[in-house]
Amino acid sequence: MNVPIHMSALERRAVSALAVVFALRLFGMFSILPVLAVHAQGLPGGANAFLVGVALGIDGLAQAGLQIPFGLLSDRYGRKRVIYAGLLLFALGSFIAAGASDIWMIILGRLVQGTGAVAAAVMALVADLTREEHRSRAMAGIGMSIGVTFGASMVAGPALAHVMGVSGIFALTGVLALAAMVVVRFVVPDPIASRVHADAETVPAQIAGVLWNTELQRLIFGIFSLHAAMRGLFVVVPLVLVSVGGLAVEDHWKVYLPVMAISFVAVVPAIIAAEARGRMKPVFVGAVALLVLATLLMAVFIDDFAGVVATLFLFFLAFNLLEATLPSLVSKIAPAGSKGTAIGVYNSFQFLGLFLGGALGGFLAQHVAPAAVFVFAAGLAVAWLLLAVSMQPPPAVRTRLFHVGDMSAARGRELSAALARIDGVAEAVVIAEEGVAYLKVRMGEWDEAGALALINTGA
Repeated sequence: MNVPIHMSALERRAVSALAVVFALRLFGMFSILPVLAVHAQGLPGGANAFLVGVALGIDGLAQAGLQIPFGLLSDRYGRKRVIYAGLLLFALGSFIAAGASDIWMIILGRLVQGTGAVAAAVMALVADLTREEHRSRAMAGIGMSIGVTFGASMVAGPALAHVMGVSGIFALTGVLALAAMVVVRFVVPDPIASRVHADAETVPAQIAGVLWNTELQRLIFGIFSLHAAMRGLFVVVPLVLVSVGGLAVEDHWKVYLPVMAISFVAVVPAIIAAEARGRMKPVFVGAVALLVLATLLMAVFIDDFAGVVATLFLFFLAFNLLEATLPSLVSKIAPAGSKGTAIGVYNSFQFLGLFLGGALGGFLAQHVAPAAVFVFAAGLAVAWLLLAVSMQPPPAVRTRLFHVGDMSAARGRELSAALARIDGVAEAVVIAEEGVAYLKVRMGEWDEAGALALINTGA
């Protein structure tokens, strides 16, 4: 069995096109974050920080509840049909928010946006359109495109608000969602067949096992806390940049551009140390500690413009590093054959964190003080730090997938046991109905030739 080194032209086209779909959907959603709190001040009800926080976070509530069901529906009714439906809902919510004359209509629009929870269905389509040996690379490429889109949106949002207004950003978001539908229809290839992929999709029977895994619980609590802090930040910081820094909203890009650009570059050495040099736990714990420091300092320096900008950099340095390392940790810790379920649960709690961070952050800003938002975020980060310090060092493994062809369940169990005995294989699971072997291997140590020989013979 010769494993192709490179993706085929069809695979590259599929991954690139679906990365564009994600970017088109997320650009407008992210662009609104640095400007919505300021825009809301001029709307009926918009001076209420709690309502602003709900508006910022309510899309997360809808996504938390619907992203796994949408993925399961795509197994039954087809990937593209579910993606079309989700993008159409997302566009509808965007246009509702674009026409809003008060904060309540923006909340409604953002809620409808969140019902277009297509992420799981898109990732399932990626799995349909890529071979097992290239799937991790495909997922990583799409993840990178999401990170770049987030950074670009933070910079572009204030400039777009100046040119077309916040209503214009919402309208543009709807148009981009419709453009994403065109990309899905005419650029993304149609899969020959769709089936469940345990590395990319949630398997309901595996959810309980993921939730009871204590090491995964630490990471799930972490992504929840990280995104709660991030969404709460946007309830307060845009207003602080205006009131304390005297910076007009259209000039906020002057803060976000250096903060995002420098923090993206600065995390690269740490990521290399974590992945290539086996320093994952110290890098991870250090990033969580930096998050604690950043949120505490933000509460202290909230009335000092230079202090806010400096701590904003520290926050996004920690945020970007954690966003890069957390999925890798989930992949290393999740049982072989359960990665998709672990990521699905992880994403659901991420979205739930967005809602709590916005709503509770708004409540604290309204009824306590803006600094209380960051005290709350620091409390979550301290709890996470305690969990991170006590975690087991993650195994230095990577997941490898191989197509094994049709076989009985009994034959699959025999092959699983045989593969597990191969030198350097930490864990092996063959899912016969998928025709796929999921291996966790110690790169540089494992006997790949021996594994391929077993797979070729099926025994």
